[in-house]
Amino acid sequence: MKIALAHDYLTQYGGAERVLESFRDLYPYAPIYTLLYHAQKVRGAFDEYSVKTSFLQHVPLAKKHHRAFLFFMPTAIEQFDFSPYDVVLSDSASYAKGVITTPHTLHICYCHTPLRYAWDDSQKYIREFPLSGIVRAILPFFISYIRIWDRQAALRVDRYIANSRFVASRIKKYYKRDAEVIYPPVDTAFFRNETKAGNYFLMVGRLLSYKKFDLGVKVFNRLGLPLKIVGNGPEYKALKRMAKSNIEFLGEMKEGDLRDVYIGSRALIFPQEEDFGLVSAEALAAGRPVIAYAGGGALEMVTDGENGILFKEQSEDSLLDAIRRFEAGHFDEAVVRDSARKFDKEIFRQRINDFVERAWTEHKKQLN
Repeated sequence: MKIALAHDYLTQYGGAERVLESFRDLYPYAPIYTLLYHAQKVRGAFDEYSVKTSFLQHVPLAKKHHRAFLFFMPTAIEQFDFSPYDVVLSDSASYAKGVITTPHTLHICYCHTPLRYAWDDSQKYIREFPLSGIVRAILPFFISYIRIWDRQAALRVDRYIANSRFVASRIKKYYKRDAEVIYPPVDTAFFRNETKAGNYFLMVGRLLSYKKFDLGVKVFNRLGLPLKIVGNGPEYKALKRMAKSNIEFLGEMKEGDLRDVYIGSRALIFPQEEDFGLVSAEALAAGRPVIAYAGGGALEMVTDGENGILFKEQSEDSLLDAIRRFEAGHFDEAVVRDSARKFDKEIFRQRINDFVERAWTEHKKQLN
């Protein structure tokens, strides 16, 4: 079985890239096809592997400002030739699922989410787009084009895997396809510890508006309790101006240092709706409860009162109440850690390998 891997673009290091790393470890001889590749931005994780890029790789500024080239990405992803391969395993939140394969080749897509700005976030994306004038005027037409392309591209996939039940429901709604759920991988052994929690709360992630870091800052400004924020992004300056002295910004961190920050925290604050929410799974693996908004993937990992606290509204009062409930409660670290075992990377690899083998066996029968 000759396998190729496909990925949207390797221009940042996050949860999707960790999934690709696990695919790489499972299939070390499989080449990686991606729209753009910025080795430094992905921490050299794929330096020793064959990475094949699209024509966008040679366009000036594309690697650093890939969002400016979204209009060209559907065409770029369709240019790759996968005819030599038996299986293409893509992991995608946008364009990689749109690769074109022959009838002989089985395409399995590990879907992180249907393309958000084409579907349920389209109006918000247009409203918050940073440019104005002509670009803003034509943006709705571009989104409509992308939505049509995305729907057609989704039909090219033979089998879907979703990273959560929440995403599986969105795949069903927008693509009319079923998906098997396999949770993303977490190195639970890496986070295992016997260290007692410290005195601060924690937020982790890219500082983007939808992740609601501003909500955390406002609430901890009111509480005066220590909060550490790990990450960088467009909201950094605005959040820092807003924050009082009890809130500390740590920037981006190496994995070992981030693990220590998880372990030293009292709990993770998670006020956004995510498709899965890898940082929540990592916090649980470190034995730290999660105070999460009751939406998206958080509902599949946080059990209220057992390994965290759920709050129903993305409002200051709702989060404030959740923190007070957390402080009044008690959480068993062993129980919290145990709740993360289902996300272990070895379970992920085994389930992916079993799925690929089973799907390929069924595909061969259909070809015959």
